[in-house]
Amino acid sequence: MRTSTLNHHDLWSLKGVGLREAQLPRILGCDGAGIDENGNEVIVHSIVNSPDWKGPDPIDPRRTMLSEGVDGTFATKVLVPTHNLVPKPAEMSWSTAAICSVTMLTAYRMLFTQAGLRPGDLVLIQGAGGGVNSAAIQLASAAGLRVWVTSRNQDRRNRALDLGAERAFESGARLPEKVDAVIDNVGAATWAHSINVLRPGGTLVTCGATTGDPTRTELTKIFFRELRIQGSTCGTIDELRSLVSFVQATGIAPVVDEQLPLAQARRAFTRMAAGEIFGKIVFTH
Repeated sequence: MRTSTLNHHDLWSLKGVGLREAQLPRILGCDGAGIDENGNEVIVHSIVNSPDWKGPDPIDPRRTMLSEGVDGTFATKVLVPTHNLVPKPAEMSWSTAAICSVTMLTAYRMLFTQAGLRPGDLVLIQGAGGGVNSAAIQLASAAGLRVWVTSRNQDRRNRALDLGAERAFESGARLPEKVDAVIDNVGAATWAHSINVLRPGGTLVTCGATTGDPTRTELTKIFFRELRIQGSTCGTIDELRSLVSFVQATGIAPVVDEQLPLAQARRAFTRMAAGEIFGKIVFTH
């Protein structure tokens, strides 16, 4: 391993969410980049499928992610199937490579596969500042989408505009027009707003619920306006290859909040738990 990054998945795992006692001890870390046994620079795809699975990686019922059923990337070395290694372009930085591994891949799948957005479409990204959301702003803007974001924090709204967002609003604000899709990993705090701002036939794509599960599903609005609720988890290895090409072609530089040696992981976890991070914390190994 040369680099990895901190994800909310790691924070939840540290708190005991999703890991049974029988799976412990477990090395955390679900993304990264490094050098394989033949000296090639590679990016690690984090989903490890069952040997006989032939469909899309994220829906294999027996799949696991690094740091769940197998040890993760917060280590000197990680053991993965050769199939999980994607060539890293020589000119791509190690920090960008690690961020592509999960964070940018998650945003890429949400925008282009699950929401099916095309140039000119209007997307709302709930919450400016998190790693996936920052990546989504950059990817969507580079792809010619109209990008709106929300945040409770004025500084984060301003930074989202610098990343390519067209407009930034207070969380929960009434929007000037309905949107084609919403990218939401916040959950309870934004769910009703996400439903209300969608145009008829629009899509809400969710990859997490950092504020918990919503108490109201808004079912009447969902069926009356024929809205689509789409879950999303990471991405396929083919999407990772496409993402790497897209990042190279557009020159996107993912937002790095801080780069730390892996030995200072405690500091990174503390900052994430306090909600202090904008973008990603990258670990060097």
